[in-house]
This record gives sequence, C-alpha cells and structure tokens, in this order.
Amino acid sequence: MTSDHDMLWRRCALLGRVLLPLVDQEPWRQARRHETLKARGIHPATGERLIEVFAALAAHAVALDASLSAAELDALPLEAVADAATGKRDYELLAGLPDTFADDRDMQAVKVFRLYAYAGGQHSHQLFLLGRELRHALTVLSDRLPMPSPSCGDAFRQASEAGLTQ
Repeated sequence: MTSDHDMLWRRCALLGRVLLPLVDQEPWRQARRHETLKARGIHPATGERLIEVFAALAAHAVALDASLSAAELDALPLEAVADAATGKRDYELLAGLPDTFADDRDMQAVKVFRLYAYAGGQHSHQLFLLGRELRHALTVLSDRLPMPSPSCGDAFRQASEAGLTQ
C-alpha cells in the first residue's frame, strides 16, 4: 500500500514531467530554452531533467509547508510553486522527501539535484539559473491557462487533455 506521502511525491513528480511539454506547445520555446541552457554551460537534456525535478521538489516543499495531502495538491497555485522555485534555498527543497522512490529516474534526479546543491560553486549557480528557467516556465503556463490563479490541478487537466499523463 502506498502512503499519502509517497502519493504526494508522485503527483509532484507528475507536475514536473508535464510542465515542459505543456510549455513547449509553441515549438520555438524548446529551441530557445536549449539555446539558453547551452549558453549557461548546461547540457539541454540534463538541464531539462533538472528543471523537471526542480518543479517536483518546489511543489513538494510548498505542499509539505501547507500540510497538503496528495488529493489536495490540485488546489496548490502554480504561483506558489514558482515562488518556491526562486524563493527557497536548494537544501530547503530537499527536506521531507520520501526515503524511497517508485521511479528510479526520480531517485537519480534528486541525487543529482542534491549533489549540485551541496557542491556549491558553479553547480549551485546552475541551480539558481535553472530555478529562474522553472519560474519562467510556470509563468508561461499560468498565462496560457484560461483561469485566474491557475493551480496544479489546472495543469494536470491541461496535460490530460493533451495526452501527456499516464
């Protein structure tokens, strides 16, 4: 049986996985993001995977701070996730994670994020830049959704309509 805490992480990880495909509905967005990542010395595939896990970590941190259950995550405003992406310290995003992950890719990405966060220097600076990219992606998505103060649930519905969820 899966605990609510594990389910909360899975929902947050899903948000991270669908975010960039939702933003990339305009093909030029991905190309521009790749150019930006390369200019900052970040391999695009690595940067995008770190943006995915960054989104999951930010949503998870805000949900834990607000004592939200997995079922309540849908009500979490995307703006709160964006604020956490640039307002919380990297190590704050790592607090309260599950001990194990159902998806090995999540476990690996969290380990890389943790390594970057604690290595400092260039890696820490890259996380700062990726946090800004994440905030930008969340802002683009929020602006695109047709309701005021869009939430994670709105993003999940959009992703489901686009065939991006399992």
